[in-house]
Amino acid sequence: MPGTTTADVAVVGAGIVGAACAEALTAAGVKVVVVDRDAVAAGTTASGEGNVLVSDKEPGPELELAVASRSEWGAVLARLPERVADVEWESKGGVVVATTDPGPLKEFAAKQQAAGVDARVITPAEVLELEPLLTRNVTIGVHYPDDAQLQPVLAATALLTAVRDRGSSVRSGVDALGVRTAAGRVVGLSTSDGEIACGAVLNACGPWAGAFAAAAGAPIQVLPRRGMILVTAPLPECVRHKVYDADYVGAVGSGDADLQTSTVVESTRAGTVLIGSSRERIGFDDSVRVQVLRELARKAVGLFPFLGDVPVMRTYGGFRPYAPDHLPIIGADPRIAGLWHATGHEGAGIGLAASTGRLITELFLGLTPHLTADPFRVDRPAVLTS
Repeated sequence: MPGTTTADVAVVGAGIVGAACAEALTAAGVKVVVVDRDAVAAGTTASGEGNVLVSDKEPGPELELAVASRSEWGAVLARLPERVADVEWESKGGVVVATTDPGPLKEFAAKQQAAGVDARVITPAEVLELEPLLTRNVTIGVHYPDDAQLQPVLAATALLTAVRDRGSSVRSGVDALGVRTAAGRVVGLSTSDGEIACGAVLNACGPWAGAFAAAAGAPIQVLPRRGMILVTAPLPECVRHKVYDADYVGAVGSGDADLQTSTVVESTRAGTVLIGSSRERIGFDDSVRVQVLRELARKAVGLFPFLGDVPVMRTYGGFRPYAPDHLPIIGADPRIAGLWHATGHEGAGIGLAASTGRLITELFLGLTPHLTADPFRVDRPAVLTS
């Protein structure tokens, strides 16, 4: 029979953001229970590329969070148990290229430089030194030494291993049914496996965060945004950095619901090459759209011509949590004391997870945040619904 569990915080969602929040909370001595209706990292995290990027964001709050999180990942990885610490972290750097007018990319790099990002404008010849197999049509490049990559499922699993090692628990296959309140504040989380008595519930449900928030009685605006990725057969080393075209930044920041594609190419430790990326808001429709895959392949071959002769081994896709103003939702819900949210990171959740976990922990414990939390608050017009 289901029983009652006790914790300080119940974290709903065992993806990379929920795992990072649980790890940071337990590192600070907070007892948590993590629940997920599926296996660890089985949702959005499993369909990610593992990007830890500072190169794809306009100056502003999200870039500040990305820069802080890039630094924070080092501290997080250092806390992991040695037996699970290899999450395939690679400080490979990123290269952004243009094949048409170099002006917009140069201007974007200048804005990032002014915001403190290490963005190095390089000539076409220097681009080809970094990536010899790129198209010769490159007109300009920007090298970002701080861009990195990890294996997201390994990372989430390692974070939750640390959570367990500290005496907290992780429960897969458990549905979170609703938040129990008394006198306007959280006193528990109702689940398919019994009650969790707790003083706080953290909604880290990714693209399903809106549905959970509504069930909790405090709806927020979070929408699924679909993305697809192609995976090639294993190859000898051929792509040394994360490489993408200048259109990628515009696609990331766009609010358009229609299909958008831009070229992103990178290798994994296993030798496969990941090819993205696409964005479209089509609800939770997970059907494979051949036209999307064709567009990804066409653009990738335009950037790396050798890929035209490389077989595609498989494809996968997932839903990213999209907030209408393109900013994550991190913090306490003003409508129900003890209800917290950490969602809305869209395709940047893996990179932003480390600082999100730290920020949630600082706010929960009443500590001075390591960066300004106000832009990510729950009660902003684009997020809060009646």
